[in-house]
Amino acid sequence: MSPRSAHSNRYVIFNADDFGASTGINRGIIEAHTEGVVTSASLLVTGAKCSEAAAMAREHPNLAVGLHWDVWGEDEREFDVGDEGAVRTDVLRQLDEFDRLMGTAPTHVDSHKHAHLDERAFPVVQEVLEPLGVPLRGDGAVAFVGGFYAQWEWQVTELGHVSVDALQAILRDETADGWTEISCHPGYRWPDFSSVYHAEREAELATLTDPAVPRTLEECDLRLASYADWAAVVGSRTCA
Repeated sequence: MSPRSAHSNRYVIFNADDFGASTGINRGIIEAHTEGVVTSASLLVTGAKCSEAAAMAREHPNLAVGLHWDVWGEDEREFDVGDEGAVRTDVLRQLDEFDRLMGTAPTHVDSHKHAHLDERAFPVVQEVLEPLGVPLRGDGAVAFVGGFYAQWEWQVTELGHVSVDALQAILRDETADGWTEISCHPGYRWPDFSSVYHAEREAELATLTDPAVPRTLEECDLRLASYADWAAVVGSRTCA
């Protein structure tokens, strides 16, 4: 946990989605962690480069790694999030795969394209995760801010939404007391990976590694933290 603003009760987690999707994304996430403000990442156990991502994570133990539950992929494959049995089975399967890759439980859980936020799927995923005691995006344990994203309209890119100015505005205006996650998607374009959100990742990476961002955290009395820190601070209280 960052020593800056040690007295603050306002914690910010920068969480990078899609860890494991490609080598370019993996490298971007690690760079955003070592050179910037990213503290956590969500692993796609279905990703083509998930084993590579797991190996990178082991080399960077301060990066908290959660599960990015994925049922649709980039090609919009068929999956019925209204099928309770299918949801339960698939979440358990991906948790098992996460444990195989990482040798530990995830520090948090979210999902690709927010599949788990479907009102039919959410209570099922929540029930499966209850024994782990980890935050599920949208359950209220950690406030979620998703506005740091360059396509607010489908395939319409506005890089201003992922500029330094935009991120500074989010830090000033959209964080409150307690814990806030700001999701992000840093990465590099890579020849073996196709996505409608690709070049935008490099713009995100440039912002997340800009030295102005840590200064803004300090100015706003925000404490940079990870999901592992959440477990140490909040999880320990819950278990007490």
